Amino acid sequence: MTSSTAPDTPETTNPLRVAVLGAQGRMGKTVCDAVEAADGLELVARVDSGEDLATVLERSKAQVAVDFTVPSVTEANVHALIDAGVHAVVGTTGWDEASLGRLSEHLQRAHNGVSVLIAPNFSLSAVFAMTLAAKAAPYFESVEIVELHHPDKVDAPSGTARHTAAAISATRSAAGRGSSPDATETGHEARGAVVDGIHVHAVRLRGLTAHEEILLGNPGEQLSIRQDSFERTSFMPGVVLAVRKAPSRPGLTVGLENLLEIG
Repeated sequence: MTSSTAPDTPETTNPLRVAVLGAQGRMGKTVCDAVEAADGLELVARVDSGEDLATVLERSKAQVAVDFTVPSVTEANVHALIDAGVHAVVGTTGWDEASLGRLSEHLQRAHNGVSVLIAPNFSLSAVFAMTLAAKAAPYFESVEIVELHHPDKVDAPSGTARHTAAAISATRSAAGRGSSPDATETGHEARGAVVDGIHVHAVRLRGLTAHEEILLGNPGEQLSIRQDSFERTSFMPGVVLAVRKAPSRPGLTVGLENLLEIG
């Protein structure tokens, strides 16, 4: 006689309950659509400014929350999610070493198995471009970054460019590669921002969505790594991947490349 209880399979397990923070924003609306269309996920809450997050989480019984809000509120949101025992997938930029340190300390104190993934970019092509650039950078004398976005973006340089620069700087430092040569004596403001020793140039132009070009040069040769996101839907496979993996990866993770195991 066979058992009437079916084994746990993707077809028989309950869907993962997902809340979206910043649901009325451009990215938030796209995330809601992606969650509703994804197998094994259930959208249980759309959260926007003015709503009490703790109350919404308790009522919805969300297991994972995706935050695409604004830098001024995202840290407080993530701390509230940790306290509520809800895994966080964060696409909002504005994080620095101090704020990441506060998250790490909170996760250690909470000791409740919650995961927090902060991804500067959820586009799979962007993640591969950043990773390739970091691996190639020690072999080139010069490296600079150009990031191009729509003019409604509030931060510059972008979180993607900062993450790319940090990874490039780390691999160059580990390899003993010095700074890129630069004989500039005047007009330093025209050379862009300097992030972890890497020059980053930010373009804001109507018609753009999200684009990054990493330029690497040696005498007699140049490598250009270019990534283009033309629609916000390009970020959704990475968001869905992160949501699905969140419950199995406790603690703080920065960068989607760590979920793809290519970092």
